[in-house]
Amino acid sequence: MNVFTTAAALHAWSVAQKRDGHTVALVPTMGYLHEGHLSFIREARRHCSKVAVSIFVNPTQFAPNEDYDAYPHKEEDDIALCEAEGADAVFLPQPAEMYPEDASTWVEETVLSKGYCGAQRPIHFRGVCTVVAKLFNIAAPDVAVFGQKDFQQVAVIRRMVRDLNFPIQIIRAPIIRDEDGLAKSSRNTYLSPDARKAALSLSKALFAAKAAVEAGERDAATLEAMIRTTTTAEGWIPDYVNVVDSETLMPLKTVHPGNAAILLACRREGLRLIDNVLL
Repeated sequence: MNVFTTAAALHAWSVAQKRDGHTVALVPTMGYLHEGHLSFIREARRHCSKVAVSIFVNPTQFAPNEDYDAYPHKEEDDIALCEAEGADAVFLPQPAEMYPEDASTWVEETVLSKGYCGAQRPIHFRGVCTVVAKLFNIAAPDVAVFGQKDFQQVAVIRRMVRDLNFPIQIIRAPIIRDEDGLAKSSRNTYLSPDARKAALSLSKALFAAKAAVEAGERDAATLEAMIRTTTTAEGWIPDYVNVVDSETLMPLKTVHPGNAAILLACRREGLRLIDNVLL
């Protein structure tokens, strides 16, 4: 497995793979890999003959009061996991490699990024779009895999790819959960034992709402109220709970199964978790 630290080296590798008749998939991550990330590598392999994984904690998507400096790192372990999973290349740049000191160009999506997590984190998606666009230019992938847990992020990236004519297929990989239902996340390591137990209320509430839809419930306000009741009872404060159109992210008053999702973000003990479920 190749480990690259410069954009030029990764780009040259990708070009060489394509020259030899291969297709290339990119799995962008911020490291501290878990089973969810490894499932993305497996999904990427289903679509392409070569898989590159980027590991980069992107500073431009963090506000000054957020946890950039404290974001967990385990680079040696991450590289070993990528190799064991069969990745062909890992891209491990430093911030100076991705952002020249006088960098002044940004990529920004201005509709899908404004609500939900974007409302709580105003600069977040500008940083995400910029770094993902850069990674696409560097790795020149045919396919890129992102996780469903970051539902809004996938929608924003799909819109960016459409609007800027990137010749890349975006795959939304399913959420990987612990056996008790909690969506896997690098930030789960921050949870205290009590908060970890209480966090199960997020997936429990979403699954109950999905079951209600399957039983015939169609009123979005009723579903959202169910979720708020369950999560607040366990000490979580919702940032948002919304039934939305899966593609446009517009809030729905009436659920249309097959083209809807429920998005959820909650806070407790200074930690913010997100989750969602497809309807």
